[in-house]
Amino acid sequence: MSTPNVELAVVTPSYLPDLELCTDLNRSVMEMTEPDVVHHIIVPGKDLNAFGQLASERTRIHDVREYLPRTFLQPPRLNLWVNTAHPWPPIRGWIAQQIIKLAVVEQLDVQGVLLLDSDSVLIRPTTLDMFRVGGHIAMYRKPSGVDSTLPGHRLWHDSARKLLGAAATPEGDLTDYICWPCLWEPRVVRSLLRHVERATGTAWATAVGSQLHFSEMMLYGIYVDEVLGGTDASVTEMQGIVYSEEFPLTRAEIDHLLASAPPDKMAVMLSAKSGIALETRRNAIRDFTAALPAPLWREDQ
Repeated sequence: MSTPNVELAVVTPSYLPDLELCTDLNRSVMEMTEPDVVHHIIVPGKDLNAFGQLASERTRIHDVREYLPRTFLQPPRLNLWVNTAHPWPPIRGWIAQQIIKLAVVEQLDVQGVLLLDSDSVLIRPTTLDMFRVGGHIAMYRKPSGVDSTLPGHRLWHDSARKLLGAAATPEGDLTDYICWPCLWEPRVVRSLLRHVERATGTAWATAVGSQLHFSEMMLYGIYVDEVLGGTDASVTEMQGIVYSEEFPLTRAEIDHLLASAPPDKMAVMLSAKSGIALETRRNAIRDFTAALPAPLWREDQ
């Protein structure tokens, strides 16, 4: 298979409550990525009109229905789906969102896809080269990053291994593959989904949707390491400045978080679940990035 001409795309599932956050993210993607990078934003059908204000040549707004099987039905006013091909258990909204990410990336004809949730922004010029090590696209993997304090991560290992037909989860600490931002290779995602179908004997979306616990990043990483036999390049440090707790930071605490981060971070992720006020996060990020250099491709604008 030939190498795609376009190197990078950005994918973001979102919904109406995160419109303002996603607007900030989209603006940063337009500013901090090269002119051929397209930002794909996937939202529920009822939110298409609201997100339509972001649509442009470089921003595509998609309906979630484009990427979910026809057998997936959503009861009114519930954040879950029922797969008529496998009715039980129902598919919780956050698992459906991960299915959407996999389905979108599967279809993209680019070398790499940057997964960014609405509560992230890019703060420095971002290219696929920033994810290359020794000429190879690197995957985030942190050996022994999952210990006894992260029981949910172990459940995600269990479900990924089940879907892949891989060996049972070993005892002791495990490798972590969850990072913000996250970079996937679509060619790997396509082979991953075909492998899941062979291992489970069913459509991959049905297999994933039947899981009570699931992490798309864990599935990708375990597939690369234990099915493909590893990667040519990996990194153990995230490319983002990350705050994932579910309680707010003060402006001073955000300033300290940003100022104390290594200078090579390309993104900031302040969890939407933290309850940080929109203007507080906007002002902190604006002031932090004011002194950072603009991308070279914007110098003549």
